[in-house]
Amino acid sequence: MSKVIQRCSVWVIAAAVLVLQGCASVKTADPRDPWESMNRSIYQFNDAVDTVAIKPAAEVYVKVLPSFVRTGVHNFLGNLSDVWSMANSAMQLKGQATAETFMRINVNTFLGLGGLLDVASEMRIEKRKEDFGQTLGRWGVKPGPYLVLPLLGPSTLRDTVALPLDFKGDPSQIVADDASRNSLSAMRLLDVRSGLLQTVDVIKAASLDPYTFVRDGYLQKRRNDIYDGNPPSNFDYGESEPNGK
Repeated sequence: MSKVIQRCSVWVIAAAVLVLQGCASVKTADPRDPWESMNRSIYQFNDAVDTVAIKPAAEVYVKVLPSFVRTGVHNFLGNLSDVWSMANSAMQLKGQATAETFMRINVNTFLGLGGLLDVASEMRIEKRKEDFGQTLGRWGVKPGPYLVLPLLGPSTLRDTVALPLDFKGDPSQIVADDASRNSLSAMRLLDVRSGLLQTVDVIKAASLDPYTFVRDGYLQKRRNDIYDGNPPSNFDYGESEPNGK
């Protein structure tokens, strides 16, 4: 599964480059989303796959496993993700964030039974999620057009280009055994989707246009991520981002 996802991400990057010229003339009400027609088609495909396969699997996951087991899985995967977050904090020259994430990893690994318990949060050591897309944004790379990726969901051109390195930076991908690596990827998918069961249903029920709701929410979140929750009020989507600020 992990290899399929990585190959998919590479295909998406290549496809994005190919459609730059072909889709540049598509008119849209939102300048951030010049490929809206293509994105909506992929969004509908993803929604169909989710309805048929991913959501039912997540519902079974929630029904079969006790909450404390799911919490342990979530904590364990989060502890693995903290390693890549720490690396990206370092690349962004965030000294305090790097040190605190390093502390989180050590506390949860050695006191939290390998990460099954989130002892660091109980100690009020802040959890930060950083990826290479945020690192590129931090150093001034523009987000580029909004993209919906097959199976992977909302993104931007910048975040899509960053995906292969994010996959390589995930500690779960260095596991030598294919079966174990695929199991970790499957657990991560079920963990994320099970946490969104109610949220996705509410969005579909309450939004006149779920596609627009998801797009606007994603772009706002990514901007907040890059500015650590404090984006400038006069931010222009087409401008470069902090560049080390």
